[in-house]
Amino acid sequence: MNLPRAMCFACLTALLGAAGLESPALAAPPVTLESLLDEMIDRSAIARLPDPWYTCSQASSYDRRSTTPDDPETWFANADASQFIRMETNDGRREWVMMDAQGPGAVVRIWSANPKGTLRLYLDGSTAPALEAPMDALLGGKWTVGDFTLGEPLSATRSRGWNLYLPIPYAKHCKITSDADGFYYQINYRTYDAGAAVATFALDQLTAAAEHVDRVQAALAAPELRVLAEKQMGRSLGPWEQVIVTLPPGPRAVNLFICRITSDELPSALRSTILSSAFDAKQTIWCPAGDFGGSGVGVNPFSDWFRSVEQDPSALLTSRWIMPYERSGAFVVENHSDKPIVVQIVVNTIPWEWDDRSMHFHARWRQENPLPTRPMRDWNYIAIEGQGVYVGDSLAVANPTETWWGEGDEKIYVDGETFPSHFGTGTEDYYGYAWCCPETFAGPFHAQPRCDGPGNYGHTVVSRVRLLDGIPFRKSLRFDMEVWHWEDTNVGYAATTYYYARPGAKDNRRPVDAEIRRGILSPPPLPPPFAVENAIECESLPVSGHSEDLTFGPQNMRGFARNAWSGDTHLWIRATETGEYIELDIPCKSADPVRLTLHATKSWDYGIVQFSVNGRPAGKPIDFFSGGQGVCKATGPIDLGTFKPENGRLRLRAEVVGGHPDALGSKTFFGLDCVVLDAP
Repeated sequence: MNLPRAMCFACLTALLGAAGLESPALAAPPVTLESLLDEMIDRSAIARLPDPWYTCSQASSYDRRSTTPDDPETWFANADASQFIRMETNDGRREWVMMDAQGPGAVVRIWSANPKGTLRLYLDGSTAPALEAPMDALLGGKWTVGDFTLGEPLSATRSRGWNLYLPIPYAKHCKITSDADGFYYQINYRTYDAGAAVATFALDQLTAAAEHVDRVQAALAAPELRVLAEKQMGRSLGPWEQVIVTLPPGPRAVNLFICRITSDELPSALRSTILSSAFDAKQTIWCPAGDFGGSGVGVNPFSDWFRSVEQDPSALLTSRWIMPYERSGAFVVENHSDKPIVVQIVVNTIPWEWDDRSMHFHARWRQENPLPTRPMRDWNYIAIEGQGVYVGDSLAVANPTETWWGEGDEKIYVDGETFPSHFGTGTEDYYGYAWCCPETFAGPFHAQPRCDGPGNYGHTVVSRVRLLDGIPFRKSLRFDMEVWHWEDTNVGYAATTYYYARPGAKDNRRPVDAEIRRGILSPPPLPPPFAVENAIECESLPVSGHSEDLTFGPQNMRGFARNAWSGDTHLWIRATETGEYIELDIPCKSADPVRLTLHATKSWDYGIVQFSVNGRPAGKPIDFFSGGQGVCKATGPIDLGTFKPENGRLRLRAEVVGGHPDALGSKTFFGLDCVVLDAP
């Protein structure tokens, strides 16, 4: 078998890590910062029921108007920023409370789209914070304590999303605040059963454990697992042919599964090649091979803690999920297409002590295409009955427009909840990025390996896997994602879900051969860009001056609406305070006076801007606040007046002079689409 050089069997070593856990069952040791760090890189830990048991919940800035699905207008409310538990005064300063939870527990993930202020964690009822840090530094890989800096991958910005995975345990209580408001947030946290021993986090523990943190960071950054493979086989598969890989008798656990697929039509083959399994005589996996590997539609190389996708030019899919079985196990790979493929498989198993906490690994798949975006709905990923732990999912989206498809919030119900204990702030927020950003990325626990563009048009693949933030359930779990698109259109969704469960668990997903036979449904070509007649695009104008440290650049606006912005793009100016400005030079062919018409943008976090031309005020200040959260629209023509060119140009200056009281965020952003010059 011709594996890549890095996986050549002559070079493989017998490094099995901590996947076996062969020691006898003992009383659960105390939960500490170090034990949580070790658990984070122990892939086998999630394959056993938690001990001590915990629930996983989420505190977030979801729109508090969402109270019941019986009221669709509020159930899909989208003002998902600046939503806090309360505002309080601590030590003379105002602080906005994001989380207030009884322990014992542990914070295991914090995300924000626009972190602001100083974040403080108050533990076990103390009035002094156990940790306080600039929120952007703490979540952005730049927080320093003495000689220790918490960097990637535990703290990092990815595709404009800010993520912290450093675990923070507490024995009795946790409160998290910021001394600024106007931002989006999600906090995932564990709550252990009463009586569980938990050592409360302290800053000196973190600095003392700096080397421990560094080792975990290094392991997460290099997730490859190199083992001596027990099973290898390769063969050609004609239409509807299959290959079966029978595993050694149990109790054992798969800790490495590699599938190479070779085909003249590789993207289609990844969807039509079906991977299934039989562990202890029960089918626990049924999934297209590409989706199982997190690649979604096509070959989209990436690597996280549990999976890797490579192309060389075949598709090489590597799984590092631990898959225990008590008696027997087998994989089946079947070609559900009318084209031949070549499949090569590598499997490795390790000894496993099967006990009353051991679980089988499950992977399921669902597709709906076309999926109407109106009326808005909760689209079910999966519903599970039994006892287990939910550990991740991937979503492949086919979007026919550049308009943003992912305003929808995740809603996760555990053990019969009538209101979800996980209520999110947006699909991309759930997957750890933000602002519908089309940049691809990959981290240990989340990834966006594909986003076609322009904007959010075409195929997008996003993924999230869980370890410390896995969601245990004793009786049931239901995962819904809102279908919340800016346009009334038809999209395609294909969701892959991963979970562990005790024998006897069942779910609502079944093999769907009909969806596989339909093949990959791709969005139609985009129409040409919209154009304002005689427009001079602001994003193309020379910038003659601006405030120090001002951030600005083109932003594709087709994701908000079609036929609204000239060239489907505007110049996005991200000012952070009043007084910041930008100056653009507009070329003029004649020295005669001209009437200057501006086309700009209104949005929920935009400011009040004063314009001037060649040093003269151009009308009164203009308020670019759109009137509501989630509302972004083009202004249409704005008459700035008549001006005489100087030195062959008009110098247009835009300065932030204030913000509407109802605007969100910094209230200082603004966007300039184009200008039109006419005779007066």
